[in-house]
Amino acid sequence: MIDPVPSKKSFSTNILDWYDLHARSLPWRSPPGVRPDPYHVWLSEIMLQQTTVATVGPYFEKFLKAWPTVHHMASAPLDDILTAWAGLGYYARARNLHKCAVVVSRDFGGVFPDDLPSLLSLPGIGPYTAAAIAAIAFDRSSTVVDGNIERIISRLYRINTPLPAAKKEITKKAAALTPEKRAGDYAQALMDIGAVICTPRRPNCGTCPAAHACAAFAKGDMEKYPVKAPKKVKPTRRALVFWLQLPDGRVLLRRRAETGLLGGMMEFPSTDWVEEAVEIEAALDSFFADERREFFGEITAGDLVRHTFTHFHLELQPVVVHVDEPGRPDLADGLWVRPADFGNYALPTLMTKVVRAVTDR
Repeated sequence: MIDPVPSKKSFSTNILDWYDLHARSLPWRSPPGVRPDPYHVWLSEIMLQQTTVATVGPYFEKFLKAWPTVHHMASAPLDDILTAWAGLGYYARARNLHKCAVVVSRDFGGVFPDDLPSLLSLPGIGPYTAAAIAAIAFDRSSTVVDGNIERIISRLYRINTPLPAAKKEITKKAAALTPEKRAGDYAQALMDIGAVICTPRRPNCGTCPAAHACAAFAKGDMEKYPVKAPKKVKPTRRALVFWLQLPDGRVLLRRRAETGLLGGMMEFPSTDWVEEAVEIEAALDSFFADERREFFGEITAGDLVRHTFTHFHLELQPVVVHVDEPGRPDLADGLWVRPADFGNYALPTLMTKVVRAVTDR
Protein backbone atom coordinates (compact mmCIF):
# COMPACT_ATOMS: atom_id res chain seq x y z
CA MET A 1 0.00 0.00 0.00
CA ILE A 2 1.51 3.30 -1.12
CA ASP A 3 1.36 6.24 1.29
CA PRO A 4 0.86 9.31 -0.96
CA VAL A 5 2.03 11.66 1.81
CA PRO A 6 4.88 9.98 3.69
CA SER A 7 4.99 10.61 7.43
CA LYS A 8 8.24 12.26 8.51
CA LYS A 9 8.59 9.96 11.50
CA SER A 10 7.80 6.67 9.80
CA PHE A 11 9.74 7.54 6.65
CA SER A 12 12.90 8.70 8.43
CA THR A 13 12.72 5.73 10.82
CA ASN A 14 12.68 3.29 7.91
CA ILE A 15 15.58 5.10 6.25
CA LEU A 16 17.69 5.19 9.43
CA ASP A 17 16.95 1.55 10.27
CA TRP A 18 18.18 0.62 6.80
CA TYR A 19 21.30 2.79 7.24
CA ASP A 20 22.19 1.18 10.56
CA LEU A 21 22.45 -2.15 8.73
CA HIS A 22 23.70 -1.15 5.28
CA ALA A 23 25.76 2.05 5.54
CA ARG A 24 28.65 2.17 3.10
CA SER A 25 32.15 2.25 4.56
CA LEU A 26 33.83 5.37 3.17
CA PRO A 27 37.17 6.94 4.18
CA TRP A 28 35.57 10.15 5.45
CA ARG A 29 32.56 8.59 7.16
CA SER A 30 32.05 7.63 10.81
CA PRO A 31 29.84 4.67 11.79
CA PRO A 32 26.09 5.36 12.15
CA GLY A 33 25.37 7.38 15.27
CA VAL A 34 28.95 8.71 15.59
CA ARG A 35 29.79 12.27 14.63
CA PRO A 36 32.73 12.60 12.24
CA ASP A 37 35.49 15.21 12.25
CA PRO A 38 34.06 18.38 10.61
CA TYR A 39 37.37 18.82 8.74
CA HIS A 40 36.90 15.41 7.14
CA VAL A 41 33.28 16.19 6.22
CA TRP A 42 34.20 19.52 4.67
CA LEU A 43 37.14 18.11 2.72
CA SER A 44 35.12 15.19 1.36
CA GLU A 45 32.12 17.32 0.43
CA ILE A 46 34.27 19.75 -1.56
CA MET A 47 35.98 16.85 -3.34
CA LEU A 48 32.70 15.06 -4.06
CA GLN A 49 31.19 17.99 -5.94
CA GLN A 50 30.65 16.64 -9.48
CA THR A 51 33.11 13.80 -8.79
CA THR A 52 32.49 10.13 -8.01
CA VAL A 53 33.09 8.45 -4.67
CA ALA A 54 35.53 6.00 -6.29
CA THR A 55 37.64 8.85 -7.68
CA VAL A 56 37.62 10.90 -4.47
CA GLY A 57 38.73 8.12 -2.09
CA PRO A 58 42.48 8.11 -2.90
CA TYR A 59 42.61 11.92 -3.11
CA PHE A 60 40.94 12.27 0.29
CA GLU A 61 43.45 9.95 1.92
CA LYS A 62 46.36 11.68 0.17
CA PHE A 63 45.20 15.11 1.40
CA LEU A 64 44.73 13.90 4.98
CA LYS A 65 48.20 12.42 5.00
CA ALA A 66 49.73 15.66 3.71
CA TRP A 67 47.53 18.03 5.76
CA PRO A 68 45.97 16.22 8.75
CA THR A 69 44.28 19.35 10.12
CA VAL A 70 42.84 22.55 8.71
CA HIS A 71 45.79 24.44 10.25
CA HIS A 72 48.21 22.33 8.20
CA MET A 73 46.27 23.02 5.01
CA ALA A 74 46.05 26.73 5.75
CA SER A 75 49.83 26.98 6.14
CA ALA A 76 50.55 25.07 2.92
CA PRO A 77 51.41 26.96 -0.29
CA LEU A 78 48.55 27.08 -2.79
CA ASP A 79 50.83 25.45 -5.37
CA ASP A 80 51.10 22.35 -3.18
CA ILE A 81 47.31 22.12 -2.94
CA LEU A 82 46.88 22.53 -6.69
CA THR A 83 49.57 19.94 -7.44
CA ALA A 84 47.94 17.39 -5.11
CA TRP A 85 44.53 18.18 -6.65
CA ALA A 86 45.73 17.68 -10.25
CA GLY A 87 43.48 15.20 -12.05
CA LEU A 88 40.45 15.77 -9.83
CA GLY A 89 39.04 18.51 -12.07
CA TYR A 90 37.05 21.70 -11.41
CA TYR A 91 40.15 23.40 -10.05
CA ALA A 92 38.33 26.38 -8.58
CA ARG A 93 37.43 23.94 -5.79
CA ALA A 94 41.11 23.57 -4.90
CA ARG A 95 41.66 27.32 -4.77
CA ASN A 96 38.57 27.77 -2.60
CA LEU A 97 39.65 24.83 -0.44
CA HIS A 98 42.85 26.67 0.43
CA LYS A 99 41.06 30.00 0.95
CA CYS A 100 38.53 28.34 3.27
CA ALA A 101 41.24 26.60 5.28
CA VAL A 102 42.99 29.95 5.80
CA VAL A 103 39.77 31.60 7.02
CA VAL A 104 38.83 28.75 9.38
CA SER A 105 42.36 28.59 10.76
CA ARG A 106 42.73 32.35 11.15
CA ASP A 107 39.22 33.54 12.06
CA PHE A 108 37.70 30.48 13.75
CA GLY A 109 40.73 29.05 15.54
CA GLY A 110 40.73 25.99 13.32
CA VAL A 111 37.19 25.00 14.40
CA PHE A 112 34.51 24.83 11.71
CA PRO A 113 31.35 26.77 12.64
CA ASP A 114 28.21 24.68 13.16
CA ASP A 115 25.52 27.09 11.94
CA LEU A 116 24.42 27.68 8.36
CA PRO A 117 25.04 31.47 8.16
CA SER A 118 28.65 31.10 9.34
CA LEU A 119 29.27 28.12 7.07
CA LEU A 120 27.84 30.02 4.11
CA SER A 121 30.26 32.87 4.80
CA LEU A 122 33.24 30.60 4.09
CA PRO A 123 34.89 30.52 0.64
CA GLY A 124 33.67 27.74 -1.63
CA ILE A 125 30.75 26.73 0.58
CA GLY A 126 27.30 27.07 -0.95
CA PRO A 127 23.85 26.04 0.34
CA TYR A 128 24.28 22.31 -0.32
CA THR A 129 27.75 22.02 1.23
CA ALA A 130 26.74 24.14 4.23
CA ALA A 131 23.69 21.94 4.85
CA ALA A 132 25.76 18.77 4.48
CA ILE A 133 28.41 19.94 6.97
CA ALA A 134 25.80 21.17 9.44
CA ALA A 135 23.87 17.89 9.29
CA ILE A 136 26.67 15.34 9.04
CA ALA A 137 29.30 16.97 11.25
CA PHE A 138 27.05 18.68 13.80
CA ASP A 139 23.72 16.80 13.57
CA ARG A 140 21.82 19.98 12.74
CA SER A 141 18.40 19.34 11.19
CA SER A 142 19.50 20.74 7.83
CA THR A 143 18.00 19.65 4.54
CA VAL A 144 20.65 18.08 2.32
CA VAL A 145 19.79 17.60 -1.36
CA ASP A 146 22.43 16.18 -3.70
CA GLY A 147 21.86 14.43 -7.03
CA ASN A 148 20.98 11.11 -5.38
CA ILE A 149 18.47 12.73 -3.04
CA GLU A 150 16.95 14.73 -5.91
CA ARG A 151 16.28 11.46 -7.70
CA ILE A 152 14.70 9.82 -4.64
CA ILE A 153 12.41 12.76 -3.86
CA SER A 154 11.44 13.16 -7.52
CA ARG A 155 10.36 9.52 -7.66
CA LEU A 156 8.77 9.55 -4.24
CA TYR A 157 6.34 12.31 -5.33
CA ARG A 158 6.48 11.84 -9.14
CA ILE A 159 7.53 15.45 -9.61
CA ASN A 160 6.95 16.30 -13.27
CA THR A 161 8.65 19.70 -13.28
CA PRO A 162 11.96 19.33 -15.16
CA LEU A 163 15.27 19.95 -13.45
CA PRO A 164 16.75 22.39 -12.68
CA ALA A 165 13.43 24.24 -12.26
CA ALA A 166 12.20 21.49 -9.91
CA LYS A 167 14.98 22.06 -7.34
CA LYS A 168 12.89 24.38 -5.18
CA GLU A 169 9.96 21.96 -5.04
CA ILE A 170 12.26 19.00 -4.37
CA THR A 171 14.02 20.84 -1.54
CA LYS A 172 10.70 21.82 0.05
CA LYS A 173 9.45 18.22 0.05
CA ALA A 174 12.82 16.93 1.27
CA ALA A 175 12.73 19.42 4.15
CA ALA A 176 9.31 18.12 5.23
CA LEU A 177 10.83 14.64 5.68
CA THR A 178 14.14 15.59 7.35
CA PRO A 179 14.15 14.39 10.99
CA GLU A 180 15.14 16.55 13.93
CA LYS A 181 17.64 13.99 15.18
CA ARG A 182 20.29 12.05 13.25
CA ALA A 183 19.80 14.35 10.27
CA GLY A 184 23.36 13.64 9.17
CA ASP A 185 22.89 9.87 9.20
CA TYR A 186 19.55 10.34 7.43
CA ALA A 187 21.15 12.43 4.66
CA GLN A 188 23.97 9.91 4.21
CA ALA A 189 21.43 7.08 4.17
CA LEU A 190 19.55 8.70 1.30
CA MET A 191 22.84 9.26 -0.53
CA ASP A 192 23.63 5.56 -0.14
CA ILE A 193 20.15 4.49 -1.27
CA GLY A 194 20.48 6.68 -4.32
CA ALA A 195 23.92 5.28 -5.09
CA VAL A 196 23.17 1.57 -4.71
CA ILE A 197 19.36 1.10 -4.93
CA CYS A 198 17.50 4.09 -6.38
CA THR A 199 19.86 4.29 -9.34
CA PRO A 200 19.17 6.24 -12.55
CA ARG A 201 18.70 3.01 -14.52
CA ARG A 202 17.12 -0.23 -13.30
CA PRO A 203 16.52 0.76 -9.66
CA ASN A 204 16.34 -2.17 -7.27
CA CYS A 205 13.02 -1.17 -5.74
CA GLY A 206 12.51 -4.57 -4.10
CA THR A 207 15.21 -3.74 -1.55
CA CYS A 208 14.39 -0.06 -1.08
CA PRO A 209 13.21 1.07 2.38
CA ALA A 210 11.29 3.91 0.70
CA ALA A 211 9.37 1.76 -1.79
CA HIS A 212 6.23 1.66 0.39
CA ALA A 213 5.93 5.43 0.06
CA CYS A 214 7.11 5.86 -3.54
CA ALA A 215 4.51 7.06 -6.05
CA ALA A 216 6.76 6.26 -9.02
CA PHE A 217 7.23 2.69 -7.79
CA ALA A 218 3.44 2.35 -7.53
CA LYS A 219 3.07 3.47 -11.15
CA GLY A 220 6.08 1.52 -12.37
CA ASP A 221 7.63 4.55 -14.11
CA MET A 222 10.63 5.11 -11.83
CA GLU A 223 13.10 5.73 -14.64
CA LYS A 224 11.06 8.69 -15.88
CA TYR A 225 12.16 10.67 -12.83
CA PRO A 226 13.72 13.08 -12.27
CA VAL A 227 12.46 14.81 -15.39
CA LYS A 228 15.27 16.74 -17.04
CA ALA A 229 15.16 19.65 -19.45
CA PRO A 230 16.65 18.95 -22.91
CA LYS A 231 20.43 19.30 -22.95
CA LYS A 232 21.89 22.22 -24.83
CA VAL A 233 24.31 21.39 -27.62
CA LYS A 234 27.86 22.13 -26.48
CA PRO A 235 30.02 24.17 -28.85
CA THR A 236 33.50 22.98 -29.82
CA ARG A 237 36.51 25.24 -29.33
CA ARG A 238 39.93 24.72 -30.88
CA ALA A 239 43.49 25.78 -30.18
CA LEU A 240 47.13 24.95 -30.81
CA VAL A 241 49.19 23.91 -27.79
CA PHE A 242 52.96 24.31 -28.05
CA TRP A 243 55.37 21.65 -26.80
CA LEU A 244 58.57 23.72 -26.84
CA GLN A 245 61.58 21.50 -26.17
CA LEU A 246 65.22 22.46 -25.61
CA PRO A 247 68.14 20.26 -26.71
CA ASP A 248 68.51 18.97 -23.12
CA GLY A 249 64.89 17.75 -23.11
CA ARG A 250 63.33 20.46 -20.95
CA VAL A 251 59.85 21.64 -21.98
CA LEU A 252 58.22 25.00 -21.36
CA LEU A 253 55.37 25.20 -18.84
CA ARG A 254 53.56 28.35 -17.81
CA ARG A 255 51.04 29.20 -15.12
CA ARG A 256 47.48 30.15 -16.05
CA ALA A 257 45.87 33.23 -14.54
CA GLU A 258 44.52 32.67 -11.03
CA THR A 259 40.96 33.38 -12.11
CA GLY A 260 38.92 31.55 -14.70
CA LEU A 261 39.01 28.02 -16.06
CA LEU A 262 41.93 25.95 -14.71
CA GLY A 263 42.99 29.04 -12.77
CA GLY A 264 46.46 28.84 -11.19
CA MET A 265 47.26 25.51 -12.85
CA MET A 266 50.28 24.86 -15.07
CA GLU A 267 49.93 24.40 -18.83
CA PHE A 268 51.81 24.20 -22.07
CA PRO A 269 51.47 27.55 -23.89
CA SER A 270 48.51 27.62 -26.24
CA THR A 271 46.63 29.94 -28.53
CA ASP A 272 43.22 31.27 -27.49
CA TRP A 273 40.44 28.67 -27.37
CA VAL A 274 38.12 29.69 -30.22
CA GLU A 275 35.55 27.99 -32.43
CA GLU A 276 37.47 28.67 -35.66
CA ALA A 277 40.30 26.42 -36.86
CA VAL A 278 43.82 27.72 -36.13
CA GLU A 279 46.66 27.57 -38.71
CA ILE A 280 50.06 26.54 -37.32
CA GLU A 281 52.37 28.94 -39.15
CA ALA A 282 50.15 31.95 -38.55
CA ALA A 283 49.89 31.04 -34.87
CA LEU A 284 53.66 30.70 -34.53
CA ASP A 285 54.14 34.08 -36.18
CA SER A 286 51.72 35.81 -33.81
CA PHE A 287 52.65 33.87 -30.70
CA PHE A 288 56.43 34.26 -30.79
CA ALA A 289 58.66 37.19 -31.63
CA ASP A 290 60.09 37.00 -35.15
CA GLU A 291 63.67 37.13 -33.94
CA ARG A 292 63.19 33.89 -32.02
CA ARG A 293 61.78 31.92 -34.95
CA GLU A 294 65.28 31.51 -36.45
CA PHE A 295 66.18 29.31 -33.46
CA PHE A 296 63.27 26.95 -34.05
CA GLY A 297 64.24 23.58 -35.47
CA GLU A 298 61.91 20.79 -36.50
CA ILE A 299 58.20 21.54 -36.07
CA THR A 300 55.73 18.64 -36.08
CA ALA A 301 52.05 18.20 -35.21
CA GLY A 302 51.00 15.65 -32.61
CA ASP A 303 47.78 13.67 -32.27
CA LEU A 304 44.67 15.73 -31.59
CA VAL A 305 43.68 16.00 -27.92
CA ARG A 306 39.97 16.11 -27.08
CA HIS A 307 38.55 17.18 -23.73
CA THR A 308 35.09 18.16 -22.51
CA PHE A 309 34.36 20.88 -19.99
CA THR A 310 30.96 21.63 -18.47
CA HIS A 311 29.91 24.06 -21.21
CA PHE A 312 32.01 23.18 -24.25
CA HIS A 313 34.20 20.61 -26.00
CA LEU A 314 37.84 21.44 -26.64
CA GLU A 315 40.16 20.19 -29.37
CA LEU A 316 43.86 20.89 -28.85
CA GLN A 317 46.39 20.33 -31.62
CA PRO A 318 49.84 19.75 -30.10
CA VAL A 319 52.68 21.41 -32.00
CA VAL A 320 56.12 20.07 -31.09
CA VAL A 321 58.83 22.68 -31.60
CA HIS A 322 62.53 21.96 -31.04
CA VAL A 323 64.18 25.15 -29.85
CA ASP A 324 67.88 26.03 -29.63
CA GLU A 325 68.94 27.31 -26.21
CA PRO A 326 69.90 30.87 -27.38
CA GLY A 327 66.42 31.54 -28.73
CA ARG A 328 64.31 30.01 -26.02
CA PRO A 329 61.15 32.06 -25.30
CA ASP A 330 61.29 32.77 -21.56
CA LEU A 331 57.65 33.62 -20.94
CA ALA A 332 56.41 35.37 -17.83
CA ASP A 333 55.20 32.73 -15.36
CA GLY A 334 57.07 30.16 -17.45
CA LEU A 335 59.38 27.34 -16.36
CA TRP A 336 61.55 24.93 -18.30
CA VAL A 337 60.86 21.49 -16.82
CA ARG A 338 62.02 17.97 -17.62
CA PRO A 339 59.08 15.67 -18.45
CA ALA A 340 60.18 13.31 -15.68
CA ASP A 341 59.45 16.15 -13.22
CA PHE A 342 55.97 17.06 -14.49
CA GLY A 343 54.47 15.25 -11.50
CA ASN A 344 55.85 17.98 -9.23
CA TYR A 345 53.66 20.58 -10.89
CA ALA A 346 49.92 21.24 -10.95
CA LEU A 347 49.15 19.90 -14.41
CA PRO A 348 45.40 19.44 -15.01
CA THR A 349 44.03 16.35 -16.73
CA LEU A 350 43.81 18.24 -20.03
CA MET A 351 47.56 18.84 -20.01
CA THR A 352 48.39 15.26 -19.04
CA LYS A 353 46.48 14.27 -22.18
CA VAL A 354 48.81 16.54 -24.14
CA VAL A 355 51.80 14.84 -22.53
CA ARG A 356 50.50 11.43 -23.61
CA ALA A 357 49.72 12.64 -27.12
CA VAL A 358 53.28 13.88 -27.58
CA THR A 359 55.31 11.27 -25.70
CA ASP A 360 53.39 8.16 -26.81
CA ARG A 361 54.07 8.79 -30.50
